[in-house]
Amino acid sequence: MSRVLLCLLVLSAGCSSDGNPVTPGGAAPIRVLMLTATAGFRHDSIPTARQVTATLSATTREFDVRPTEDLLDVTAAGLASYDVLFFALTSGELPFTADQRAAILNFVSSGHGFVGVHSASDTLHGWPEYGQLVGAFFKEHPWTQQGTVVVEDSSHPATAGLGDRFSLTEEFYTFVDNPRPSVHVLLRLDPASVGATGDFPLAWSHSSGSGRAYYNALGHFSETWTDPRFQRQIVGAIRWAAGRG
Repeated sequence: MSRVLLCLLVLSAGCSSDGNPVTPGGAAPIRVLMLTATAGFRHDSIPTARQVTATLSATTREFDVRPTEDLLDVTAAGLASYDVLFFALTSGELPFTADQRAAILNFVSSGHGFVGVHSASDTLHGWPEYGQLVGAFFKEHPWTQQGTVVVEDSSHPATAGLGDRFSLTEEFYTFVDNPRPSVHVLLRLDPASVGATGDFPLAWSHSSGSGRAYYNALGHFSETWTDPRFQRQIVGAIRWAAGRG
C-alpha cells in the first residue's frame, strides 16, 4: 500500500505534500496502552488487532501503542505514562485488585481517555462502574452475518468519512441496557438488514468526569480489523479520547 493511499484511508491524520503522514500541529504522539487480556472467550482476531493497531501507529504517527496482556501494567503508576487506555477484545472477569479498579476510573475521570472495542463490553460484568465507563454490558450476539451500519453522527472524529451507512459481515451485539439515554450514539445497526426491529446502537462516546470514553461493538473478525473503514474509526477514536479531536 502506498503512503499516499494510506493517508487517504486515515485522511484526518494529515499528510505532507510527499504523501508522508504527519502528526497534526507537530504534537507529541498520543500514548496508548492496549490491553488484550482475556478471562473468558478469546477472539482469534486478537493477533490481527494488535498488528493492525501497531501498523496504524507507525504509519499515521499520531499515537504510540504498547500492547500488553499483563494486568500489572494497569496500575496508577503504570497508567501515568499514557494518555489512552484501550481495552481491545478483552473478556471475562479480569482479576484486577480494588486499587487497580480505582486507578482505571481515576485515570479516565482525571482527564484521560478510554477506548473499548467489541468484547470490552463482555468484560468485568461484576463491576458496575466499569459498565458505566464502557456505556453498556454485552447481552448477546443474535446476528453473525452481513448487516448494514447506519452512521448517526458523521462529524465525530471516529465516524468522519464513513458516509451515511456501510455494510460488513460482523457479529452484531445487543446489550443488557440500551445505552442511548446516557451516551452519544455514533453508529447503529439497521435492523431491517438482519431481519429484525428495534434500536441497536453499535458505537458511542461519552464523558467520564473530565475524561472521554468511546466504545465500538464491531471487531469480532480479523477482516473487520483489516477493513480501512474500521481502521479509520480506531484512529479517530484514539484521537478523540485523547482530547485531540
